[in-house]
Amino acid sequence: MVELSTSGSGRFDGTIETVEMHTGGEPVRIVTAGYPPIPGATILDKRRHAREKLDHLRRLIVFEPRGHYDMYGVIPVEPDLPNADMAVLFVHNEGYSTMCGHATIALGRYAVDHGIVAPQVPVTEVRLQCPCGLVTVRVEVERTADGFATGAASFESVPSFAFALDQAIEVPGLGRVTFDLGYGGAFYALVEAASLGLDLKTTPLDRLVDAADRITKAVAKGLPLEHPDDPDLAFLYGTILTDGGNGALDPTRNLCVFAEREVDRSPTGSGVSARVAVAMARGELAVGDPRRFESVTGAIFSGKAVRADKAGRFDAVRVEVGGRAFYSGRSSFSIEAGDELGRGFLLR
Repeated sequence: MVELSTSGSGRFDGTIETVEMHTGGEPVRIVTAGYPPIPGATILDKRRHAREKLDHLRRLIVFEPRGHYDMYGVIPVEPDLPNADMAVLFVHNEGYSTMCGHATIALGRYAVDHGIVAPQVPVTEVRLQCPCGLVTVRVEVERTADGFATGAASFESVPSFAFALDQAIEVPGLGRVTFDLGYGGAFYALVEAASLGLDLKTTPLDRLVDAADRITKAVAKGLPLEHPDDPDLAFLYGTILTDGGNGALDPTRNLCVFAEREVDRSPTGSGVSARVAVAMARGELAVGDPRRFESVTGAIFSGKAVRADKAGRFDAVRVEVGGRAFYSGRSSFSIEAGDELGRGFLLR
């Protein structure tokens, strides 16, 4: 697929600075300078403004030649919650997501390392406002001879819940597919790969991605969603194929395909929250039971329900998800006059 930005999508003649990180191999490109202020009374207002007025800048930092089909980015914005330390928008190849666990883990380290939150030993809390709500990140901090060093991080999800269990739908090319729908800051269809005749370790990745994408499109078309907080949250973000395990003894493997066929290299933090919420709804998990989740890169996230909650009419849980993010560099992006390809394209 080739997608070129259009001539009417806005111009940019400055420089955008970023810090580059990854969590489990999944990129986190954090904008540090160069983005214009994003107005809006609420973070969802800011998300709408960015989508409608500044989308040429998303393409600039996410698409080729500076990014790639599976790039993931973060745009800091002014929080509208008085107790938030920072607020962010999440961007990817299709648009703007409402929650991102792998980026949240990275942002915890980033906030402490860059002085947004003062370091506290042994754990520093960062209150991060995401489009889906306020998320608390806990970052491990050690005192060193040079100051402080940050390590692994965990976050407590927004209320996560099972929207629907044991649903079935006809999917072109796959037949009748059984799935659960879970919410962990975003909605996911959860499907056991074996039920499709697929194996997460041996089936070629392109076949897995195609199956997940077909399911997402069929479910999004056939099953209306609702969220008690805001209609902007009520959309299907992607499909997670699982190995059918529960993560109690050995990590349970999953593959998350989200947005426009984007493949998450990490175990997917919001997906872990959704999987834990569904397991709780099925009575397969109790509060405090630890579980481990593995991605296609072999990266591991921990996950456990920490307490019961409510999300409108839904019985919900708060889920603690843990992992480790790493720095991978810094970037300074610009564009020369007349460089139409430099404004962003995808080739796949």
